[in-house]
Amino acid sequence: MSWRGIIAIVLGCCVSACQPEPSHSRLQHGLLYCAEGNPESFNPQLVTSGTTLDMTANLLYDRLIEYSDDAQDYVPALATAWEVNEDSTEYVFTLRTDVEFHHTDYFTPTRTLNAHDVVFTFQRWLDPSHPFYAVSLTGYPFFTAVGLDSLIKDIRALDDNQVLIRLDQPDSSFIANLATDFAVILSAEYAQQLLQQDRRSALDTQPIGSGPFKFQSFRKDVSLNYQRHPHYWRGVAESERLVFRLIPSDHKRMLMLLTGDCDMIPYPPARDLNDLEQRDDINLYSTVSPNTAFWAFNTEKPPFDDVRVRQALAHAINREAILEAVYFGHAALAQSILPSTSWAHFEDPEAYAYDPEAARELLADAGLHQGFSMDIWALPVQRAYNPNARKMAELMQADLAAIGVRANIVSFEWSTFRRRLAEGTHDSVLIGWSGDNPDPDNFFRPLLSCAAVLSGSNRARWCEPEFDRLVLQAIRTSAQEQRQGYYQQAQQLLNDQVPLVPLVHSMRYHATQPNIQGFELHPYGGIQLHQVHKRAPDIDDAEDAEVLQP
Repeated sequence: MSWRGIIAIVLGCCVSACQPEPSHSRLQHGLLYCAEGNPESFNPQLVTSGTTLDMTANLLYDRLIEYSDDAQDYVPALATAWEVNEDSTEYVFTLRTDVEFHHTDYFTPTRTLNAHDVVFTFQRWLDPSHPFYAVSLTGYPFFTAVGLDSLIKDIRALDDNQVLIRLDQPDSSFIANLATDFAVILSAEYAQQLLQQDRRSALDTQPIGSGPFKFQSFRKDVSLNYQRHPHYWRGVAESERLVFRLIPSDHKRMLMLLTGDCDMIPYPPARDLNDLEQRDDINLYSTVSPNTAFWAFNTEKPPFDDVRVRQALAHAINREAILEAVYFGHAALAQSILPSTSWAHFEDPEAYAYDPEAARELLADAGLHQGFSMDIWALPVQRAYNPNARKMAELMQADLAAIGVRANIVSFEWSTFRRRLAEGTHDSVLIGWSGDNPDPDNFFRPLLSCAAVLSGSNRARWCEPEFDRLVLQAIRTSAQEQRQGYYQQAQQLLNDQVPLVPLVHSMRYHATQPNIQGFELHPYGGIQLHQVHKRAPDIDDAEDAEVLQP
């Protein structure tokens, strides 16, 4: 249904039940961002969820280094410079001296950032005996999955402004991982205060960072409020306040954008993109976002532990029909977990070709002549890689019925969905991954390594030593040609074993009101709103504007 249809249906209720509450009316001196779900935490170290990263990483925190705007190089952030020894096992980072942490009702810093904050941040997830290590009930999934917890042999402060990180062996993806949204820097002084108060869990629920915004309040399923950090080292944010309204329905988010009750929305419905492109009163932003939607099988559970069953299911679904019905053509068919934009991409179209007859033969060969029953868990929120997992599951359900497989569609509230998924209780799941950096390793170890099974980010729960060996060989060399060879062997192994089925690679979209300025949509990482603001209204508009109260 197009936006016109949405308005026609909803218009009658907008004056009553659908009308935004007065407390959520238009925000004059800030941004009103309508988001798709609740953040799971306010510390990106603890999650791999894009929803959480969007709402925390670049808003509350900073990292030692970052990617340049074109994602082709690394640029200074909290670290002004770094040096590497000849064998790439020792890194010395020199820090800025003027970085202030947030001043809030619950914490007042007495000093600026120094090397002890960096050491504390890393030790928190590196050292199981650290007083804050066990505070995380989810572990540190990204760091565990990419092996940083075993790669880093030592981290220490050389003085207040320099940090030494020593690695166990060279790793060509190390710097790339430090530039991801997960590698944020925390306040050691705040942690010490919480330790003395016996309130360690507040480190992740009442955040303190050095980013452009600071935490104010959070009401689950309702709203999240940030205020501008007045001492931000890059210069104060353009907007005084940032309010997230938590709206799971993409229909409702779209309506609220069109009626002016949202300044910005992520993931506008794919069915409406052509209409939005024609409108003068909405700005539509898009970027090539290295991502992959996939269908993962729980290989620890029968019959999904049988490669023939996984191959049968891969051949049973019509991915081209999914591309049209769910993405409306705004995506490309995936032939590998690694996006086709990557220099290490390798594809084998026959591995995932739509072939129901071959699927039936494979099931028969596996002794499942009469088919079987299974669950498909459908992602309950919209993501760039999957705008409508429920509809996708329904299409797959019909395809599977044609080969005798009875599929039940399962979903939960987002936090529950992710928790139960990490516990491994699913049969299969429709989910995906958006690249945090251009390094091919970002699509391999976090999703498919044996370590990622333990961290919970390997949704297929597939542990294959030969796959691990290949990706480890790739990261131990800096020669791109050699790395490419190892990665292509790894992708061939995935094509043969089918722990998951790559579905599509999608564009990333955001939509805003026409008076929103300074917004750029980057291909990697969470949203950045430091420079975003509303164009100054006309005098008549200013007199009519309503101000959102805390």
